Amino acid sequence: MNNPGLFQARWNLGRLAVCNLLPLALLGFWLWPTGQMLCVMFDEWLFHLLNSPLATHPTWLHIWAVASLRPFDAVVGVILLSLLIRGDWVFKASDVRRAFFGFVSILVLMLVIRVLFSKFAAFMGWQHQSPSMVIDGAVHMSEYFPGLERTWELKDRSSQSFPGDHASVLLIWAMFMGLFSRSLGQCVVVWGLALLFMMPRLVAGAHWGQDDYIGGVLLAIWALGWGYYTPYAAKASDLLLRLTAPLFNLLERMPLVSRLSVVRLR
Repeated sequence: MNNPGLFQARWNLGRLAVCNLLPLALLGFWLWPTGQMLCVMFDEWLFHLLNSPLATHPTWLHIWAVASLRPFDAVVGVILLSLLIRGDWVFKASDVRRAFFGFVSILVLMLVIRVLFSKFAAFMGWQHQSPSMVIDGAVHMSEYFPGLERTWELKDRSSQSFPGDHASVLLIWAMFMGLFSRSLGQCVVVWGLALLFMMPRLVAGAHWGQDDYIGGVLLAIWALGWGYYTPYAAKASDLLLRLTAPLFNLLERMPLVSRLSVVRLR
């Protein structure tokens, strides 16, 4: 059976407190006028560094145009999922199914937190337009590839870019995998991929850096705290294991599919 100790059905109040106070500290720094000024200065520098070469380097333009398409998000999802359910990499093969359901439950929790926080941010007037809509001289990839924008939803601008929802998903995945990583190499791969896949929105100008390193980080930490350091993930993964047992019993009899670690418990 999957290891029932992967998630503990008890409260870790100390770490839960940290996971609540740290996002509040980030939010406080962001709302502090001096902190906001520093964020804007850094973000404008970062935006020009990443976005300006699009106008003069066709290879750079084409790479990030592809990476900014909606279908590419599905490719990223497949890569992240593959690493999550790969047996005997971060998780033992016997733990993969429980880890998968634990992550899904924490991801659902984060989506709920994001909806509530976004509504609160809109109410407080914290929302803002993306840098591609407000910075003079911004390179708009949609102007170079209007067909891609119409057909594949090329993402290079947003009227409400805070918090970075795309980044929050990547960050919660990286934080979750990082909790269980057993080597420095695994941590480097996990965080390297997360940061790499956050880049397209920053290069295209769909998000400010602060949408990710403030908004995305605080959502991910809140979700990790309330999901992992409470009984939530343990109870949710237990429930999902029981509910899906008949389905996986069927999948175990199917060729090829039965070889996946998430399907077999051995």
